[in-house]
Amino acid sequence: MVRRIMTFALTFALCGSMSFATDKIKQGETLHNLRQKAWNEWCKKVQSDTEVSVLPLTPLSEGKRSAWQIPADLEPYATMNFFSGTKGEQPSAGYPVFLYLHGSGPKDIEWSTGFRLAQSFNDAPCAYVIPQIPNELKYYRWWQKSKQWAWSHLFRQLLASPQIDPARLYVFGISEGGYGSQRLASYYGDYFAAAGPMAGGEPLKNAPAENLSNIAFNFRTGEKDYMFYRFFLTQLTNQALDSLENLYPEEFHHKVELVPGMGHHIDYSLTTPWLSRHHRNAQPRHFLWENMEMDSVKRDNFYNLEVLKETDAYRTMYEFTAKDNRVDINVQRVAYQTTWIDPNWEIDMMFHRDFSPAEHGRLRVYLSEQLVDLTKPVTIAVNGKVLYQGNLKISAATMRQSLEIWGDPLRIFPSAVVLEW
Repeated sequence: MVRRIMTFALTFALCGSMSFATDKIKQGETLHNLRQKAWNEWCKKVQSDTEVSVLPLTPLSEGKRSAWQIPADLEPYATMNFFSGTKGEQPSAGYPVFLYLHGSGPKDIEWSTGFRLAQSFNDAPCAYVIPQIPNELKYYRWWQKSKQWAWSHLFRQLLASPQIDPARLYVFGISEGGYGSQRLASYYGDYFAAAGPMAGGEPLKNAPAENLSNIAFNFRTGEKDYMFYRFFLTQLTNQALDSLENLYPEEFHHKVELVPGMGHHIDYSLTTPWLSRHHRNAQPRHFLWENMEMDSVKRDNFYNLEVLKETDAYRTMYEFTAKDNRVDINVQRVAYQTTWIDPNWEIDMMFHRDFSPAEHGRLRVYLSEQLVDLTKPVTIAVNGKVLYQGNLKISAATMRQSLEIWGDPLRIFPSAVVLEW
């Protein structure tokens, strides 16, 4: 059975398309009204979801707990427990949220440690979600498909909450949680404002740095954290981000540190205050996305792109650019060649990538007034070839469809175009 992890399969009655006059005030009012109606309907659907319980957002110090049962076909006997709650008074825009991922020691001790650390950090006002890994041994990974099921529900629930600021979702973690937060930041980069792995270090094949465009990234590892080459892999991540920042200086805001003289245990209190300064750009005019498998699951959407037919490549790199009412999407096949495997830990450490234009594919690109002027003709090209030129139609159905995919109040798109080449 194939399960689509990230698509929220809720059905709506679809409305017909509407074309609007060029009066921007009238159009703006219409867009607002259509969005509000679609959002209200979506929130009712989320509230009626009986698959998971609502996580309480009472004061974190109360230690309120919740439990979600993960489907057995994804992971047997898997109950994900949560601590959740708030610190300080709720800001007018809602609480920023920190998703904290614990390390790989005995799970009860690690979970309790995370709860204690969350209360000690100087990052209020905020909300915390602190999950406990359901099972140990081979299931002790935050990026496995069973956890992807939990994250899809969590994003949907948090973003629909009037208590939460949808522009300020953060993920961070320590050790195994450092690996997990680095992978999740790359895989779900369109949901997070910032990420902060600590005492970790993933090979870039597991967490392509390109996917961190438009997400702030803080990475701290001890310079003497030699196990699994954490110190070295942290340096490789920094080098990749530095190179990308040279190419795209506005998109790759990062701070990567090898903490002098320290091993696996470092000061964990510095990360969340740094993360909390950043807000999510939910509709960037430029982004990169290497569509990768995580535990054999590929996403079929990212920011405002929906993949309808993937290329036949192992991975595909997408580059989206919107400028002057023209949208350019470059699509390339990605082939990896491992150049260094560590013989001691058997880790694929370094790689070479070959890129070639994708000759075939099918995409749906979602657009809004933040990306193009909807009152004027729009040109859309894939790999330099113009596939669409004309006025876009505003559709209530498209707004609902975008909510089904992302469940995101900051990505309720009024227009979409299917591209095939």
